[in-house]
Parts: sequence; C-alpha cells; structure tokens
Amino acid sequence: MVNKSGVKKSINKKSKMKFPLGVAFEISLLILAIVGLGFLFVRINRPADYIVETNAFFAPFEFYEGRQIKGVDIEIIDRVAKYLNKKIDVKDVEFDVIIDNVEAGKIADAGAAGLTITPARSEKVNFSIPYYTSVQYLIYAKDSAPEMRGNHVVWDALAGAKLGSQMGSTGYLFASDEADSGVLKDTGTEVKGFESHQLAADAISAHIIDYAIADELVAKMIVDKNDKLAAVPLCYMGASIAEDEPAEESYAIAVNKDRTELLEAFNVVLAEMLTKDAEGKSEIDRLVLKYTGF
Repeated sequence: MVNKSGVKKSINKKSKMKFPLGVAFEISLLILAIVGLGFLFVRINRPADYIVETNAFFAPFEFYEGRQIKGVDIEIIDRVAKYLNKKIDVKDVEFDVIIDNVEAGKIADAGAAGLTITPARSEKVNFSIPYYTSVQYLIYAKDSAPEMRGNHVVWDALAGAKLGSQMGSTGYLFASDEADSGVLKDTGTEVKGFESHQLAADAISAHIIDYAIADELVAKMIVDKNDKLAAVPLCYMGASIAEDEPAEESYAIAVNKDRTELLEAFNVVLAEMLTKDAEGKSEIDRLVLKYTGF
C-alpha cells in the first residue's frame, strides 16, 4: 500500500494485541490461580500408592454395602494403609484374573479376596502369612440331600453329579481336579463355573446343577438366607468316618514379588490382628463375627 506522498506503509501482520497494565496484571493473577487450583486438585486426588484387587462378592471378607465395599479383607487393607501412611485403593474385578494381574504388577500390586495359598499361585506371587483357615462346604437342596457320611459328605458321594462353584475359586479348582484325575474321574461328574458363589447356589433351585461348593462362611451365609438350602462340610474319605479329612484351605494376601515393602506391611499387620486376647479371640475372629454374626 502507498500513501498519497508515495511512501509505502508498512503493515505488521503479526502485530500483537496489547492490554492496559491493570488488565494484564489481572490476567496474570487469574492464570496463577488456575495453576494453583490445578496443583491443589492433583494433590487432593493424587493416584494411589498401591492398588489392591478384590472380588466383592465373597462375604464376609468383601462385599458391597450400597456402593461401598466392606468386609474383613477391607479392614485389613485399611490397617496396612495406616501402618504405611500411604494411600491404598481397592478395585473390584473378576476373581480369576486377580493372581495374573498381581503377578504382572502393572494394574495391581496385591490381591485380597479370600485367596488360597497353592503351589501354582506361589510361583506367580508372594503370599502373606495365612490369616484364616476354611473348609469347603457342599450346598444342597434340603429335599434332595446327598449321601451323608456322619455329619459330612465325601467327594466319592458326588459321582455323576452336576457341581458348581465360583470360577477360579478353591471349590472350583478342587472339584475340577477330582473330576479330571481324582475319585470323580470317568464318573460323568460335571463341573460348572459361575461368577459368584451366590449364583452357583441359585443354580441349584433352577435345576442347573445338583450341588454348589463354597468356602464355609460363604456357604453358611448363603443358606442362612434361604431356608430351602443346607450346607455340610466336604471331606476326603479316610479309612473310617473319624479319619475323613476336611477339604481345608488357608487364606492369605497375594502380593507382587517386587513389592517387598507392601508384603512386609501385610505380615506385620496380620501378625498383630492374629494375636489372641484374654478370651482366646483374635481381631480377625472378631471381624468375622462382626460381619457374619456367627
């Protein structure tokens, strides 16, 4: 562009917008406030130091009360968080992925879901000291009771039956082993997996399976709410009824093999919670009573 005098006018296409000094100062304050709030948000909502996976359908150890997960294992986790002075988040997942997730250590540091110590699992994760011993129970319809041997049932009496248990649980693993290579091999016994022990028990009334297998406390809580069902201990047959051995298991916390601080913390806290008081009861015993009533 040329003006009337023939002198070219320079046009600065990149000219910047300028603010009065007072406006610029206010904008600076606003930016600082936003940044400050951002840091505050991150601090308040900081990611957890550890993630513990569970399956919240295993009362009394973990279960939903409204939208909150509660139970014996949750109280143990809370105690460990206080002991370490760190934030531990609990994540509800499918039961049969917990061990593999803890082994990988990418999305989970530990698992607490009434997990039984087994040689196969011990190759993948470290286990805390055991904190509860349970017996497998057989759930059945009262009008279709299995053959009893004293006050319990032995695996041999389940030949040809349709059995159900929570997928990946000890009951499911035990039943599968017996059907594949144990006393139930070649007997026509079927083993079906369900998402929870409750669904397995419901399948009895729906005539999908004959019997469900679950841990003692879980089985007792299920039949306590259904007067058409009953449950008895499940045993391995011995030379006599008195020598029949219960199908027992010990619960422990599964911890990634690189999380030594977390494993040590669980062991210290569990040792304290397992100490017997003057009445011969441990804190774990009292928590079980708190959540079951028996």
